[in-house]
Amino acid sequence: MCLKTGTPRWVAAILSWPWLLPISRIALISAFLIGGIQKLVDFAAAVAEQAHFGLQPAWLWAAAAIVVELGGSALVIFGRWVWLGAGGLGVLTAVAMLTANNFWAKIGEERFMATNAFFEHLGLVAGLVLISLLSLRKRSAL
Repeated sequence: MCLKTGTPRWVAAILSWPWLLPISRIALISAFLIGGIQKLVDFAAAVAEQAHFGLQPAWLWAAAAIVVELGGSALVIFGRWVWLGAGGLGVLTAVAMLTANNFWAKIGEERFMATNAFFEHLGLVAGLVLISLLSLRKRSAL
């Protein structure tokens, strides 16, 4: 047991593994990376998705989503301007939460599913905030 943190040694050993942070960064943004690539490959479907949620002009929202998803993902993965990449992804996620997962306007099973999706996305936003905090503290320690 690590006396300072109360963390078991075996857990501390895993958390100090050098590849854990890069793998975690990739896992955190994987949905954005895949989503951005899919939107880029099938731009018409990306435009239709934005229109479905009432975002107009849909082509502009689709293009912005691609730029934020791919650019933000790259910044987080490579650990450069993490605050900007994670911030952009967080704002994009918040917009999606409010437009696609408006559970307060739904009833029944649809409300149940939208509520779960809303709070899953909220957790993702929190993860993006945490990776920004971790990046800031790591740079401050240098």
